[in-house]
Amino acid sequence: MKKQLILEDGTIMIGKGFGGDTETIGEIVFNTGMTGYQEILSDPSYCGQIVTLTYPLIGNYGINRDDFESIHPAVKGFIVKEATEFPSNWRSEMTIDEYFQMKKIPGIMGIDTRKLTRIIRQYGTLKGAICGIDKNPDEVLRKLHKAQLPTNQVKQVSTKNAYPSPGRGKRVVLVDFGMKHGILRELNQRDCDVIVVPYHTTAAEILHLRPDGIMLSNGPGDPKDVPEAIDMLREVIGKVPLFGICLGHQLFALACGANTEKMKFGHRGSNHPVKDLATGKIAITSQNHGYTVEAASINNTSLSITHIAINDGSVEGLRHLDYPAFTVQYHPEASPGPEDANGLFDQFLALMEENKLEVSAHA
Repeated sequence: MKKQLILEDGTIMIGKGFGGDTETIGEIVFNTGMTGYQEILSDPSYCGQIVTLTYPLIGNYGINRDDFESIHPAVKGFIVKEATEFPSNWRSEMTIDEYFQMKKIPGIMGIDTRKLTRIIRQYGTLKGAICGIDKNPDEVLRKLHKAQLPTNQVKQVSTKNAYPSPGRGKRVVLVDFGMKHGILRELNQRDCDVIVVPYHTTAAEILHLRPDGIMLSNGPGDPKDVPEAIDMLREVIGKVPLFGICLGHQLFALACGANTEKMKFGHRGSNHPVKDLATGKIAITSQNHGYTVEAASINNTSLSITHIAINDGSVEGLRHLDYPAFTVQYHPEASPGPEDANGLFDQFLALMEENKLEVSAHA
């Protein structure tokens, strides 16, 4: 079954379809990870996007029950060089083709993914469509040019209702902007008493839960499209220790008076080197973001840059100079990727404990 990939610049690539027999339009991005395609396809941060994987062999260890980062994938489509028909792994339960058929998500394989990646690197992310070979390219192009990319991705992927993930340790309110389950797993492993709340939960509602700390999750899209979260953060910063990841990091920066901007093609992969400015140590990190905190905008805030990306010098970590709050742009829970930065969760627990002792001392 042949399909075509059509980009808004007029590029047409012909390949073989797999997965759902549907058409899709989305923002095309690329991920450089060599493994972890199951975590990638189930990462809510890809909501509204069609993901190109630069590694050529995808699906070779199948789909299993353990590696999902969400129950319902939000990705709009998948572009690969080769989708393996006969995976080989003892955990494999189905092929990537069977999974995408079940979820009605279209994929296309057999195209030149290197060429596609070079186009994105040169011109930036583009809108694209995966459709049947019988579709008139001119009509699809007109539809592409008219299509508006969504701005409500966080609303689409955030939990609709608050729910607990009980533990006997520190109480953490985890604000779900499109949370990867790996974040919840890391907090659970540290026996945190976690309450997951929707993205639009107010500061008063969060503080009423009497948390020892607040965790801001990753999520899709432009942080400026989530003004409710920025308002909430302005009220809670300084009252409760805070740790933010990815979109949570960007929202924290905006709430503190900094600015964010769209990147040309973003950081998406599991091998991005990040430097800790305090220690000089380099961590290899997992990343997935198309927006970044503008470094120059930090100057007039109460924030300090703690980490930078080695490849392009972009901001990868922040801390508040007056309050117990820090954030990172990358994913310390990995999923997929190296676990070099996993200790940040322990730093968050230590920050909550220090704050509790300080509050007790002044009581």
